[in-house]
Amino acid sequence: MFGRGRGRRHRLRNPAAEAAQFRVRALVGFGLVALAFLGLSAWYFKLQVVDHDEYARRSEANRIKPRPVVPARGLIYDRKGRLLADNVPAYRLDVTPEDAGDIDRLVAELSKVIELSPQEVERFHRERRATRSFRAVTLKQRLTDEEVARLSVDRWRFPGVEVVPYLNRRYPYAELFAHVIGYVGRTDEQDVRRYGRDQVLFPHTGRTGLERYYDEQLRGRIGYEQVETNVEGRALRTIGLVPAKAGTDLRLSIDLDLQRAMVLAFGEMHGSAVAVDPRTGEVLGMVSLPGFDPNLFVNGISHADYRRLMDDPALAERLRRNLALEPLGTEDEVRKFEALLEGESEWTAGSGKQASCSS
Repeated sequence: MFGRGRGRRHRLRNPAAEAAQFRVRALVGFGLVALAFLGLSAWYFKLQVVDHDEYARRSEANRIKPRPVVPARGLIYDRKGRLLADNVPAYRLDVTPEDAGDIDRLVAELSKVIELSPQEVERFHRERRATRSFRAVTLKQRLTDEEVARLSVDRWRFPGVEVVPYLNRRYPYAELFAHVIGYVGRTDEQDVRRYGRDQVLFPHTGRTGLERYYDEQLRGRIGYEQVETNVEGRALRTIGLVPAKAGTDLRLSIDLDLQRAMVLAFGEMHGSAVAVDPRTGEVLGMVSLPGFDPNLFVNGISHADYRRLMDDPALAERLRRNLALEPLGTEDEVRKFEALLEGESEWTAGSGKQASCSS
């Protein structure tokens, strides 16, 4: 019995069959390995040869990033060349939510370095929710020199935060020309729908008066610079530039001295007056009182300033119309503004050349 069982076990083992089976398995395995190797070789050939140009282009696009260059907004002068609206250097604080991490913690930490009002924080969160996370959102529109210095020291603590230089609109004569020149405001979604996607690159858009009427000519044309970046996205150097074209300057027929004299003549009274040269039809002065300081609206008026202006009954209705971005209301008003300027054919949008505008 024992010998029969041992013989049975001996007969179950078939070295020839096992060797044949091993060869088959080895051939199948070798074939699979060879097939995988051929597939990888073909894919490598496709990447390195067939699709080389495409991936080289993508790599170059990752290494070189276009960065918009915002042009200077056109200046506005009176008939004697005195500046009525100019641009001054300023800094704002932008945050890219995608790179910033915990937004609430970031804002709390930033508030220890710079002064942030509740209105600024509320507006930032509102715009952030309405914007894609990879797009920068302005947290503070105007930084002081001290705040810029403190942020420069602590920059490493705040990922996704950038101090951005720009030119801020300023009206040196404030309310004296507010109803004529008007003012600019921060660019919003309505401006993008009106002018196109590139409008979002301009920090300000004309809201009222000549700033609104000639906004397309005053704002100029965006330029671009090609910036080489490292793997972290930090700029290394500029390797190409398409220069921006400054906005067209406007020269009005209005005289600053006459405008000031007309305002003084009204004293404490409210009213309107227009001075016209009967020989040429040029508008030399245009006064509408009471006035307001247009500088308050350039970067968004605060609740306190807005309430103070709205508490003046004489100003309330006019400001409601301006803040609602309503167009000029009557045909006479349109004619008055058009009478201020002449020679549209003398300038070309984005040329950066000064235009003589008088009537």
